[in-house]
Amino acid sequence: QVQLVESGGGLAQAGGSLTLSCAASGRTVTTLNMGWFRQAPGKERELVASIRWSGASTYYPDSVKGRFTISRDSANNLMYLQMNSLKPEDTAVYYCAAGGLGGDSHDYNYWGQGTQVTVSS
Repeated sequence: QVQLVESGGGLAQAGGSLTLSCAASGRTVTTLNMGWFRQAPGKERELVASIRWSGASTYYPDSVKGRFTISRDSANNLMYLQMNSLKPEDTAVYYCAAGGLGGDSHDYNYWGQGTQVTVSS
């Protein structure tokens, strides 16, 4: 059993920055691949970043590449999403996820409750 809790969401101006954090409890997530997803109202949940359990490789879709950075502190069961150069279209609920591969949300076994990110123009 793994519990994930996101924090750090809020309001930012276009061009600004936010950092999201994901804290894990229960079983360690050291051996799990992890990712960040987002979902805007009326849209499907989409992957915005993923990181392998070792931290050796990361993935970003074109929509956020060059602006977002995923990282993890496995020793403390923490994961982060640094978001720079924010755009209004980044507005969504952001979810921390673990135990999956790729961009299909159904592959992930564990999910946080989500944190709202709102970017004003």
